[in-house]
Amino acid sequence: MAMATLKALVGHTSYPSSSPLTSSSDIFTPSAPLCVCRTSRLIRPADSATVCLLRPPAPEPVLARVALARPGRRASVSATMATGVKETLPPALTSTSDPPPVFDGTTRLYISYTCPFAQRVWITRNHKGLQDQIKLVPIDLQNRPAWYKEKVYPANKVPALEHNNEVRGESLDLIKYLDANFGGPSLWPEDPAKKEFAEELFSYTDTFSKSVVSSFKGEGDDQAAAAFDFIENALSKFEHGPFFLGQFSLVDIAYAPFIERFTPYLQEVKSIDITAGRPKLATWIEEMNKNEAYTQTRRDPKELVESYKKRFAAQL
Repeated sequence: MAMATLKALVGHTSYPSSSPLTSSSDIFTPSAPLCVCRTSRLIRPADSATVCLLRPPAPEPVLARVALARPGRRASVSATMATGVKETLPPALTSTSDPPPVFDGTTRLYISYTCPFAQRVWITRNHKGLQDQIKLVPIDLQNRPAWYKEKVYPANKVPALEHNNEVRGESLDLIKYLDANFGGPSLWPEDPAKKEFAEELFSYTDTFSKSVVSSFKGEGDDQAAAAFDFIENALSKFEHGPFFLGQFSLVDIAYAPFIERFTPYLQEVKSIDITAGRPKLATWIEEMNKNEAYTQTRRDPKELVESYKKRFAAQL
């Protein structure tokens, strides 16, 4: 299926996928650019030293359910966490924190608790039951330790994965890497048609975010509405399950952190219910909220709304 076919799903011309959302002026708080990783793979950096940031330990993520309750609906088995592990989250590392013993054979996932890009990889790790194999290392992006840039990841961004004496970045590449190189339930389809559709939906993620954020900037709500209509139609392609490819996959993981942030902000600030007239999206949100791998990574919606209010205060 060509990208033109995807555009036809909603009958509008989307932004070119070559215009990725990469700056704090587009969507996030001042620390946000540090969440977007453009370098997909780096060899072990030189063992010198200097530069980085961090924030006080974040509370354990918790987010109220955003979908309307639908009694009697059966939970999707495919969206449950592989191990059912309830993880105690470590505090974020700051500029005063000592570095871990990098490149000692331990696989580490460097994240920020507030970064949606890092959240993608965190969800994937959880769903595949890799908590014991991949150590979570949270970084405070507003007070990063100097050793992170110098000794771990010169791009100085999250997410980053330390594995086999190499550090890799870019969230969409990393979730594919985890799925292909570690055990646990597969999250990428074997069916050729689903693979093609998954790749097309991956390529739309930046356009989706940029379209929604345009409404936060006071540029009108039409582009945001079209973006959510696109999602609704994409969720209608495979009818044998509530997810983008029918069964839970990396595509759902790619979109979840952003819809999690957009939903409460649009509801509170603009009184827009993104699920109104979009039953597939409402069901998708409901099913995602049953996924323990995802729910353990969620943020307090009030916190998300407040961060966006500060960022877009001039447009309110």
